[in-house]
Amino acid sequence: MTTFLLFPTPLPTMKAALLVSGLFLSFSMMAQAQQTGKPEDTEVWEPVPKTVTASPNLAPPPSDAVVLFNGQDLSPWVSTENRTAPAKWQVAGGLLTVDKKAGNIETRQTFTNYQLHLEWRIPAGMRETGQSRGNSGVFLASIGKGDLGYELQILDSYQNKTYVNGMAGSIYKQHIPLANPARKPGEWQSYDVLWTAPVFKADGSLQAPARVTVWFNGVVVQNNTVLAGPTQYIGKPSYQQAHGPSPIKLQAHGDPSAPISFRNIWVRKL
Repeated sequence: MTTFLLFPTPLPTMKAALLVSGLFLSFSMMAQAQQTGKPEDTEVWEPVPKTVTASPNLAPPPSDAVVLFNGQDLSPWVSTENRTAPAKWQVAGGLLTVDKKAGNIETRQTFTNYQLHLEWRIPAGMRETGQSRGNSGVFLASIGKGDLGYELQILDSYQNKTYVNGMAGSIYKQHIPLANPARKPGEWQSYDVLWTAPVFKADGSLQAPARVTVWFNGVVVQNNTVLAGPTQYIGKPSYQQAHGPSPIKLQAHGDPSAPISFRNIWVRKL
């Protein structure tokens, strides 16, 4: 407003400037409101997906796959917080186990559209409940440090009540899984994913949203699902950051339960 007083402006131009200023203020207020909301505002508890009995896909990788974890080392992975530093999760007995103190890890390579397979296991003897029970996630495209990106939730969803857009097989805080084929803690489970990355125009605006199909223990739980944007813990998701090929990220969640393990992780570029 001071600028308009110091430098007189023709009325139509001033109206336009005030309109732009008002829109900017409106967007700023919306962003602040989103940041000051509560996580519970975007939790969905019904309908509860039907429980089904299913078996995981434990097949070895195809010949043209990029193997991301072969049971021996973490050379394809780096620290999310510092991509120049190697990943520091625990590798032993052919398994990759989350180190919660070390933080998230992500692939050295970046990917656009792909087929992903990974196997994961919740430790037996879980005592926690809800989101504090075997919480982790695979970010199908990591777009920054921390939990920035598009998250497919990993959680112990075997007889464990929580909000349904936060259970295993959900696109976290966006899409409820079509069924619940979770197995008991201590048993191996599998995700098979078809990921279609979002496409952005030259000016950074969205041209086509991300889409994903997910098989959880061989059962389709997301069917060509359209994403409204990257994962948003508080507030509604939206596409605010244009990006290209991105790493795949695994989450070291801060819940108090015992860390989960992974094995047989591979990807095929499409």
